[in-house]
Amino acid sequence: MNPPTPQAVPSPWMPQFSDSNAWQSWFQQASVAASPVAGKGVADLAVTLDPVIVNQLQNDYMQQFTTLWQDLLAMKTPPVADKRFKAPAWQSNTLYAFNAAAYLLNARFLMSMADAAQAPPKVKQKIRFAVQQTIDAMSPSNFLVTNPEAQKKILETKGESLTKGLANMLADMHKGRISQTDESAFEVGRNVATTEGAVVFENELFQLIQYKPLTETVYERPMLFVPPCINKYYIMDLQPGNSLVRYTVDQGHTVFLVSWRNADQSVAQATWDDYISDGVIKAIQVVQEISKQEQINALGFCVGGTLIASALAILFARGEKPVTSLTLLTALLDFSDTGVIDVYIDEAQVGKREQEIGRGGLMPGRDFAAAFSSLRSNDLVWNYVESNYLKGEEPPPFDLLYWNADSTNLPGPMFCWYLRNMYLENNLRKPGKLSVLDEKIDLGKINVPVFIYASREDHIVPWNSAYASNALLNIKKPRQNRFILGASGHIAGVINPPAQKKRSYWTNDNIVPDPKAWLAGATEHAGSWWPEWSAFLMKHSGKKVNAPRKYGSTKFKPIEPAPGRYVKEKAD
Repeated sequence: MNPPTPQAVPSPWMPQFSDSNAWQSWFQQASVAASPVAGKGVADLAVTLDPVIVNQLQNDYMQQFTTLWQDLLAMKTPPVADKRFKAPAWQSNTLYAFNAAAYLLNARFLMSMADAAQAPPKVKQKIRFAVQQTIDAMSPSNFLVTNPEAQKKILETKGESLTKGLANMLADMHKGRISQTDESAFEVGRNVATTEGAVVFENELFQLIQYKPLTETVYERPMLFVPPCINKYYIMDLQPGNSLVRYTVDQGHTVFLVSWRNADQSVAQATWDDYISDGVIKAIQVVQEISKQEQINALGFCVGGTLIASALAILFARGEKPVTSLTLLTALLDFSDTGVIDVYIDEAQVGKREQEIGRGGLMPGRDFAAAFSSLRSNDLVWNYVESNYLKGEEPPPFDLLYWNADSTNLPGPMFCWYLRNMYLENNLRKPGKLSVLDEKIDLGKINVPVFIYASREDHIVPWNSAYASNALLNIKKPRQNRFILGASGHIAGVINPPAQKKRSYWTNDNIVPDPKAWLAGATEHAGSWWPEWSAFLMKHSGKKVNAPRKYGSTKFKPIEPAPGRYVKEKAD
């Protein structure tokens, strides 16, 4: 009797079409179904596939699947090189190993088809993203019936893991999100955001924290941190061993920090102009008054970098020069390339947000969290589906993931303006295109030394886009600027204290137009980039003076101890 042919055995969830037109239709439908936001509008745009390429890819696929099928009939266990299937249980049974290998083959085939699609770059990126989302979701590790690890654990625990997994799932459904860490292990002000300080100013948008000196003398010019408003500030002050705030204070700087309010209905009408005038500019003015210094140093992280650069462009246009240096950490000023997050940005989606909340309302923090998690769905979604629900495990405590789950709302008008003018139309980089507080924005007017940091594996702010800020700031004296490229991603690359001796970074004092050329001439160094930044900052901080003995000033008295009330407010 002849063995059954591979065609007689349906490959799990793998579509099989005989012509390129059917594949084109499937791509359009899959894009919308897999991600309604990312796929919006894809079905209405022309997507073509070369029939010759489709035929070649399908023939290659069938050859490889035939080999897999023959190995299964011969009871040969195929090798599976993927961390999702590394446990011995996947290799202990030929059928499980075959299922994993077939899944990976299907995944490669579908991504090859997506790569072969002929479409405008933005549409093609959306197709690839939607197909990848489908692939990630359909991994056999995500389903109890096809996950031998989870099945083995059920037997070993006599069903307890299944009971616990169901309880974990129900608890997460109540919370409205997947648990990524043991959130009961952390508390803001107790074991995260613990650097000693006091709130010395507050208004409806932010609290200003002044930190207690750790040295007898400090540099006369203080440092103002402007963190992103889409997250809580304590990413910069997690625990003493990985706190950028504490490190900066320990280097002899008087540090002030903006703690943005977790927006509620009382500020649902706030605009970008409000965040600039009543937020960043007000913070600068309070720091100047408390320190009695006309010039300070400023740092902006992520969206905080976009805010501080916008505010400084206004102040410099008015003839003021409130800073002697500017530091940008993984921040975008030129939004030409926003990476994979661009799949969520198009005219239809921005217009929809504008209709819903553009004149008032809130952009929910949970929507931010879901969107960012989808960009790395295997690590930030399906990994926890498998461990929390299928295996009934409790996620371990991890301060960074606790912070990641602590979502922040934004006022709708502010968010919509930012979305359209930055991500959709890329207006900030165009001198005079934007008006904020009745001033034309020209980043070229910011003529102070700039330290720009980017992370090489950043999926939120591509490093080449962060590098583009070199051409927009301090353009008359570009040799004063420094650009540092760190290893790892958007957060882990930034939060890399020297004591941990992790990762590496690249330097090249020759700031050339092409980022690839810069990297080709760069030197790699082991460890943290923080000392490089500290050396830069020291040059622009003035002389040493006695450390202040009290918080605030006569006009701005301490309100409450750090971390303050605002950072403890939870998003609905």
